[in-house]
Amino acid sequence: MTNDSDSSSLIRLNIGGKKFCTTIDTLTQREPDSMLSAMFSGRHTLCQDPEKGYVFVDRDGEHFRHILNWLRDGVVPTLKDSKYTELLREAEYYQLLGLIDEIHAILNKKKEDEELDTELTRTDIIKCIQSERVRFRGVNLSGLDLSKLDLSFVDFSYACLRNVFFSRANLHCAKFKDADAEGAIFHNATLRECEFTGANLRGALLAGANLQNACLINSSFCQADLRSAHLQNADLTNANLEGAILEGANLKGAKLSNTNLKDANLQRAYLRQVNLRDTHLEGAKLDGANLLGAMR
Repeated sequence: MTNDSDSSSLIRLNIGGKKFCTTIDTLTQREPDSMLSAMFSGRHTLCQDPEKGYVFVDRDGEHFRHILNWLRDGVVPTLKDSKYTELLREAEYYQLLGLIDEIHAILNKKKEDEELDTELTRTDIIKCIQSERVRFRGVNLSGLDLSKLDLSFVDFSYACLRNVFFSRANLHCAKFKDADAEGAIFHNATLRECEFTGANLRGALLAGANLQNACLINSSFCQADLRSAHLQNADLTNANLEGAILEGANLKGAKLSNTNLKDANLQRAYLRQVNLRDTHLEGAKLDGANLLGAMR
């Protein structure tokens, strides 16, 4: 299909199985630099159902109604923190820069409010990391923005790190033993040689994170987003990654003994020569994964 129709004409969308109807104006005017605007600019051929005319996009359709409402009215919905993280992921995929900024503003405001309940603030953390052998063992840091900080070798063992922003932080050799980091955001963080033994990272966002040589024994990454993560030589023995997204992740040399990868998305993952014999892969998606020489 080529878009040579009028800008106010109806567009039928199938987003991961959910059906939507909108107009070219809605998809292109508020966010002119977005992927959606580019798709319907008339310059591209789209994947369209020949019978019903739906344009198919292979994404989770749950939050697309919020995407459309943003494009129509410029309104961000009221959601739980975990849902904002999911919506942010979709906004990043569609390259909706205005929506991304608004979500970050909302989450930052929430973090400011939550800091009243935490034991330390971002400013306190910055002061602490000037000294050597920094430890935050068992400290409640939930909701803090620790993005882009150098937190290498910091000990976060047993700490409450729920919904903490670690995006682009340097966490080389940091310790997260038995930490509760549910919903934490490690987007593009450096996590090389970190220890996550027994840690809870359920629903955490680790897309693009570097976890080379990390120790993740007995940790829980259920439904975590690890797409394009670097997990070379990581030890995932007994780790629970049920339902995790590992699309495009590099698992070269990773140890996956008794690892739970049930229903995980391993599409396009690099699993070459990885031993998968004791790995639980029931329901896992392996389309396009590099399994050359893998032991199964």
